This record gives sequence, C-alpha cells and structure tokens, in this order.
Amino acid sequence: MQVKEKKSLLWLTIFLGTLAAMAPLSTDMYLPSLPFMPEEFGVGISVIQLTLTMTMAGMAIGQIFAGPISDMKGRRLPLVIGMGIFALSSLVCVFAESITVFLTFRFIQGLAGAAGIVIARAIARDICEGPQLTKFFSMLMLVNGLAPILAPVIGGQILLFTSWRGIFVFLTVIGCLLVGASLLFHETLAPEQRLQGIHSSFKSFGQLLTNRYFLGHCFMQCFAFAAFFAYISGSSFVFQNIYAVSAQTYSGIFGGIGICIALAGALPARLAGRVSDVSMLRWSLVQAFLGSLLIFGAFYCSAPLPLVILALIVTISMISIMGAASFSLAMQTQGKNAGSASAIIGFFSMISGGIMAPLVGIAGSHTAMPMAFIMVLGECGALVFFYLMIVPFHRSQARQKLHPREA
Repeated sequence: MQVKEKKSLLWLTIFLGTLAAMAPLSTDMYLPSLPFMPEEFGVGISVIQLTLTMTMAGMAIGQIFAGPISDMKGRRLPLVIGMGIFALSSLVCVFAESITVFLTFRFIQGLAGAAGIVIARAIARDICEGPQLTKFFSMLMLVNGLAPILAPVIGGQILLFTSWRGIFVFLTVIGCLLVGASLLFHETLAPEQRLQGIHSSFKSFGQLLTNRYFLGHCFMQCFAFAAFFAYISGSSFVFQNIYAVSAQTYSGIFGGIGICIALAGALPARLAGRVSDVSMLRWSLVQAFLGSLLIFGAFYCSAPLPLVILALIVTISMISIMGAASFSLAMQTQGKNAGSASAIIGFFSMISGGIMAPLVGIAGSHTAMPMAFIMVLGECGALVFFYLMIVPFHRSQARQKLHPREA
C-alpha cells in the first residue's frame, strides 16, 4: 500500500509540476529562435518580444478566470478544457503566416495554459498544509525547474532540423498528452467543499485584495517575476547577439542556469520545519537583489561571458526559493479560496512579465542595459514590499506568541 501511495504521489508531483511549468514551456522553448523571427515576419525586435507579452498577458488574465471556476466546478473539468484549447492554439501557431494571427493565438495559448498553472497550485493546497505544503511546493518547483532546463535545449535541437514552427508542433503534442493526463486525474475538491456559483467565486477576490498580508505577497512576486521575465525575454539577444554564441550554445547556457534553479528549488523541502518560510523568503530576496546589482555592473563594464553567467546564476536561481516560500505562506490560510488566491498571485506575477518583455528590447538587440536595469528595479521592489507588507505581519505574530495576554 505504501509503495502504491508513493507511486501515486510521484505521478501527481510530475503531473502538477508539468502543469505548473506551462509558462516556461510556452516561452522558453522557442527563445533560441527569437533572433531569427523578425526577418520572417518582417517586424522589429520589440514586436517579436510582444509574442512573449501576449502569452504572459493571456496567462495572467486566464488565471483570474481559471481559479474561481476551479473553486466552483472542481479541478478536473477546467484542466481538460484548458489543456485541449492549449493544444489547438499551439497547432494554429504552427501555420500562422502573419504576425497578427501569431500574436492572437499566442494570447489564446496563454489563456488556456493558465488553467494548468493556477489549478496545479490549488490542488497542492487541497491535499497539503503547513510544512507539508512548503515541501510539496518545493517538489513542484523542482519538477518545474526541469522545464527551463529542457525547453530551450529541446528548442535549440529542433532548430537544427526545422524552423521555429517545429517547436510549436512539439507544444501541440505536450498539450495533447496533458489532456490525457487530466482525464486520468482524480478530483481533489469534493462537491461539498466547492463555492456555490461564479458570483461567490469572484466575491472572494474582494476579500483577498483587502488582505494586506496576502496583497504583500502579490506585489512582492509581481516585482520579483518582472526581474525574472526580463531575463527570460532578453537572454537570447544578450547571448546570441552581444556574446555571439550559437542557438545551441545559448540553449545550453540557459539550461545550465535552469539546473541551478532546480537545485535551489530543492532547498525549501530540505529546510521545511527547521527554517521558517519567512526566513527563507528574506534570504532569497536579499541575495537576488545583490545579484542583480552584480549583473548591472557586469553588463556596464562589458564583463566576460563566464562572469555574466555567474551573476545570472546567483540572481535567477533564487526565484524557485522565493516562489516556494511565498506561495506556501500566502496560501496556507486560504482553504476553499485556494483557486482564487492562486489566480490572483499568478495574475500579478505574469502580468509584470508581460509588461517588461517588450521593454527589454526597447534600445535594440545589441545592448543588455535595459534588461539589467529592469532586473535591479524588480529585485529592489520585491525587497521593499517584503519589508513593508509581509515582515510586519510576522513580527506581530511573534509578539502575540511571546505576550498572548497583550494580544
């Protein structure tokens, strides 16, 4: 029985990790092809980077609807529908001849993929709480960390044999596999635990958005992911245009940094119960901010490639620790609002990335300074909201434990 339970947990972790990885699967896999796409569509770099923006904007908006719907209808049905639409929209992208059609279906692809992201986190909240929730989120981050490792490597190898369109054929296959896995998934939200009616689902948004502590996590992740997506959208141009590496070498570098993200993502699981989530969160934010300053200095001084890669590792790898600790802290008290809470957090993180993607290329494809500046701004903002809106809550809790009568 224990062996069966372990196998079931392993399958669930891989399944949810893949769903949670819809963002890197949808963006990272075709990053090596970005420098080649402006010529094919006859548009500028910022327009091509809008293809990232449309996907992330779709994912941000999609989560707002997918979360409440999953709280009302359960987790399984929205997953099946979402993954089906993801597969179909990916197939349309394969045959897109104009940038308008491509941008439109990238947006739809993001809308559909959002169901996987938000519902994966809600399912984790359905089955875990406390330190177990932190451990499970960490496991998801570990599986999720494989996506940015494998996606650009796969994309780079596909480009050896075909164009960027082959990458979207691969995404279509992934979508079909996730439809099948969703059909096999056993529902985790019992009918009696579901919210009654869509009005009740969206009403929970107001409660969440007036919760200062929860909103603090939203703003903090908004800025942290702005820095992360600045790296995502700008890295292919930095490495391939400025440092003149091939698409395959770039995918290897990107994958190597992804390995560091995955390794860092294992730390919260190892430390859960021994080190508080808020301490892990503080440490990850401070290191990410210091690392972003190092990145800015490296680009400003035209530092050699190894130093740039080291600075990126120091900074980017912290996103998995921040994500696991913050999601756990923000979600622990949400109960039946888990889907809505996950949707709001996901919206804040994705929309910031969508806004920042075209700004990275605003000065052209042969300068890294916009990317570096946005990363510093993002990591600084995350640290500010952490100390303004999250730390006071935990200090208040600590005082209540020491002096319960005063509380």
